[in-house]
Amino acid sequence: MTGENRIDKLRKLSRQTYLHNRKRKKLSSLEDELRDYVYIFEGVKLTQAEERELSYKKEIYELAKEHFVEENTDEYKMPDAYDIDGAINQEKRFSVANRRRRDTEAVEMMKFFAELDAWEEHQKGKSTLKFGSQDGKNAAEDYNYVFEDQIDFVQLSGIDEEPSEAESGSISRGLMEERKTLPIYSFRDELLHAVNDHQVIIIEGETGCGKTTQLPQYLHEAGYTKQGMIACTQPRRVAAMSVAARVSHEMGVKLGHEVGYSIRFEDCTSEKTVIKYMTDGMLLREFLGEPNLSSYSVVMVDEAHERTLSTDILFGLVKDIARSRKDFKLIVSSATLDAVKFSEFFDGAPIFRIPGHRFPVVPYYTRVPEADYIGAAISTVLKIHVTEPLGDILLFLTGQEEIESVDGMLKERTRGFGTKIAELIICPIFANLPTELQAKIFEPTPEGARKVVLATNIAETSLTINGIKYVVDPGFCKTKSYNPRTGMESLVVNPISRASANQRAGRAGRTGPGKCFRLYTEYSYKHELEDNAVPEIQRTNLANVVLTLKSLGIHDLVNFDFMDPPPSEALLRALEQLFALNALNAKGELTKTGRRMAEFPLDPMLSKMVVASDKYKCSEEIVTIAAMLSVGNTIFYCPKDKQVHADNARMNFNPGNGDHIALLNVYNAWKEMEYSTQWCYENYVQVRSMKRAHDIRDQLEGLLQRVQIDIRSNPSDLDATKKAIASGFFPHAAKLRKDGSYRTLKNPQTVYIHPSSGVVRVHPRWLVYNELVLTTKEYMRQVTDIKPEWLVEIAPHYYHLKDVDDPAIKKMPRGQGKPALWQWNSQIKMGRVGMR
Repeated sequence: MTGENRIDKLRKLSRQTYLHNRKRKKLSSLEDELRDYVYIFEGVKLTQAEERELSYKKEIYELAKEHFVEENTDEYKMPDAYDIDGAINQEKRFSVANRRRRDTEAVEMMKFFAELDAWEEHQKGKSTLKFGSQDGKNAAEDYNYVFEDQIDFVQLSGIDEEPSEAESGSISRGLMEERKTLPIYSFRDELLHAVNDHQVIIIEGETGCGKTTQLPQYLHEAGYTKQGMIACTQPRRVAAMSVAARVSHEMGVKLGHEVGYSIRFEDCTSEKTVIKYMTDGMLLREFLGEPNLSSYSVVMVDEAHERTLSTDILFGLVKDIARSRKDFKLIVSSATLDAVKFSEFFDGAPIFRIPGHRFPVVPYYTRVPEADYIGAAISTVLKIHVTEPLGDILLFLTGQEEIESVDGMLKERTRGFGTKIAELIICPIFANLPTELQAKIFEPTPEGARKVVLATNIAETSLTINGIKYVVDPGFCKTKSYNPRTGMESLVVNPISRASANQRAGRAGRTGPGKCFRLYTEYSYKHELEDNAVPEIQRTNLANVVLTLKSLGIHDLVNFDFMDPPPSEALLRALEQLFALNALNAKGELTKTGRRMAEFPLDPMLSKMVVASDKYKCSEEIVTIAAMLSVGNTIFYCPKDKQVHADNARMNFNPGNGDHIALLNVYNAWKEMEYSTQWCYENYVQVRSMKRAHDIRDQLEGLLQRVQIDIRSNPSDLDATKKAIASGFFPHAAKLRKDGSYRTLKNPQTVYIHPSSGVVRVHPRWLVYNELVLTTKEYMRQVTDIKPEWLVEIAPHYYHLKDVDDPAIKKMPRGQGKPALWQWNSQIKMGRVGMR
């Protein structure tokens, strides 16, 4: 035998030995895998696909054991014939073909629709008439769970307090029968007697008792609407709209007729309206045309515990009306408010408590403080998903960044070895999310699946999501804080209050018994959390409030009847700003410009920008910019998987002329495309925001005629538009420094252009900005480049020549730029003007 033949034979033997050992290892691996299935998923209900996969592996294992022969590796064993006792085993014969067909069908079912196809399906669904709840949808994907980082919780007694909310939802039983089952129904007569006997009444009612929806109806049935309308205020526009829709449905009337709502830039009422739900800010604006609210017989301030800016101003105004109008009734309602404090503020008003059955909520606390509440929240959600009975989960987070981060991490953690557990549907909710994605949180959860809603503190009271059984509360929220010295607003993550903690826990007890997992200790809850959050009036810019009060004829701001007085420094700053904008004269009285500004439901700087557009003959462009700015930072949508495309689309609208001009370009392009929805999807622009901007713009045009400003367009003169912008935002001017940062001209501080701005790479030398926001740095939002000489031309009382140190304006007349503002400031501090 030659050497080559020997080598070939050795290769053949080696190959056979390798295959034999590999067969043994594969058989052992398959046996271990089947053993793991039995150990890990014993008692867990598997899906049909998992059952097929498990039976297929068992079949392979039995066949492999049958054909594995230790003695002779060269032996080949013929498989069994399909003919058994003269009969043909058709099932065995075609088992491979059938399995291949089933696998193909499974793959087709698991296919994801393209983005455009999904949108088209969503639009078709909206055009289909439906009754009752929607049918459950097939799950798009099942997830496997990788369990780690468990959190130990300590079970304590159920909570004592429950949040109040705007009661809304679908009607599942007869309307009258359901109304009678509400806890408030048994107190109907007592409530009406209390309202009749007392002019002001404080109502404490638990969640679901029906005070928001039923009490206005009881008053209507008792005849109070014959004397005037019944107003019910809500802190958020979402609540006002949803409750009005619910009450109109219960009363069997069309929304906007007997029952309507009024929110900023949207009025769904008519001459027939007798019950009117509105935001507290809208009722505050009605004081401008009707100082004594003569068209209202009853005003109900709901969710008073939230203590919004408008609510605190309303308290002082309606308190005066109650003293002067004996036929006026005032009801202040909530669940977690300090009833005694409110009673003392309203001259010892009686407190009416409405007890009612609620589902118990069991709180759980961590044994030790959690350093990383994000990681702890994710682990807790997954632990609930695996160990607790089916029921939806609500996880509270502080903002969009955290929600997107947790969304991605949950998907990563639950992706792995197939569908070993129930499907976990992740539904985020935040302002920048498109409407069709926001609506997913309200869709019924498919049978056998679980939904986890990732939300900010808007879900505490303004939104009611049916099916929530578990709440995960990290104990933090973002609060806006305003520094009057620097004029900077900061969004800071702070611990929540005990009232907010109880509000959050109550979400789990809406439809049945629930559990609340708090990612902090019981000691922290009892000793480290504040009883209530700091009222908004003590941490916000008061310029709009001062302008509103001045327009109402209230000049003694210091002695105004605030429940919690704002800082005097914030009031001084607001007066200075209004004087700089020419809304107040040297005596602190409202000027003609100030009265025109007060007609617009906008921030004073935006109002001044709109009023100044008449001078520069560009009111049409400025109204568009004001409408787009009023929508907020929700024009563009940037999905994480298409961030580059979204950024490019946004930059196409901003050739470097500034963010305000970019917003104007977006609206004009949308208008040229005949307000196309498809255009918005292609350019990553939110349809809902654009439609809202369109409605706001129409109403602002109507207000222009009211203040006698002609609607004129000047598209060819971009400088005129920028001058009008600078006329409103000249106090927010900044100059470029050598290191690429900016220095504000008044109250000098170092600031930076926000990364989302279209001029972040251009670095204009001079600019004005819409607002200062403190996040990771001191960022300027919505900036536009200007020329320095415009500042002295527009506001000679505010800027001196030395403030605008630029060679281009050295030759201006010496008389310009006299700083009269500082002389007026000294009079303010001495109490001579504006304060009394």
